Amino acid sequence: MALVKQEIRDGIGILTLDHPEKRNALGERMVEEILGRLTELQVMKVPAVILRAAEGGTVWSAGHDVRELPRSHRDPLGYYDSLERVLRAVQTYPGGVIAAVHGGVWGGACDLVMSCDLVVGDETSSFAITPAKLGLPYNATGVLHFMNRLGLNIAKEMFFTADPITAERAERVGILNHLVPAAKLMGVSMDLARSIASRSALSVSVIKEQLRVLSGAFPISPEQFEQLQGLRRRVYDSDDYEEGITAFLAKRPPVFKGW
Repeated sequence: MALVKQEIRDGIGILTLDHPEKRNALGERMVEEILGRLTELQVMKVPAVILRAAEGGTVWSAGHDVRELPRSHRDPLGYYDSLERVLRAVQTYPGGVIAAVHGGVWGGACDLVMSCDLVVGDETSSFAITPAKLGLPYNATGVLHFMNRLGLNIAKEMFFTADPITAERAERVGILNHLVPAAKLMGVSMDLARSIASRSALSVSVIKEQLRVLSGAFPISPEQFEQLQGLRRRVYDSDDYEEGITAFLAKRPPVFKGW
């Protein structure tokens, strides 16, 4: 059974995450289906896409499937990791990608929402980036996504505390473009998508790519890059990383040793 349902409505692509047993965790199979659907929509030149969760759930997505993370001594978020691949696919899709959010957004799914062009959420939506709960070394590109959208102080709070941001605050700090009642979530998202679709698709695609390139235009020296990679390696080679994954799977609080 497909984990991602696809629909074309009024020329708008709608992708629905539908794996309630795993709370729409972004495992390899889920990601492959999202990638395949986005490729199909791009071939069809669909100018706007809405990414949503199936109705009836309380979680939009639980983020990266922790069971698929390496246990230790290997970068858990390398360039070809499933999460990284789907983030790039959303960022490089030539049309607008809108996240329509009902329920909680956790971990890597929060990065996926940040990577969408626009975000519409209802009163049930909340957002948490949780690597510090797992002892996970998040990568520099992911950190930059949050810095670009939220600013340094909010990004620090989200990463350091791993606590959820409520819907009302998410609108204030810039996660949400629009906060709407649950009954209007898809209506508002469709209105935005139709507006995008009515404009020049070529212009939108070029401006989107300009924004993507410019938002990442923060050059660092090879030495600084190696420093960041070395710092991340200290984390995924540590006892804390092993403890974080083990505790999560055992459904108990982790006991971290610190630096």
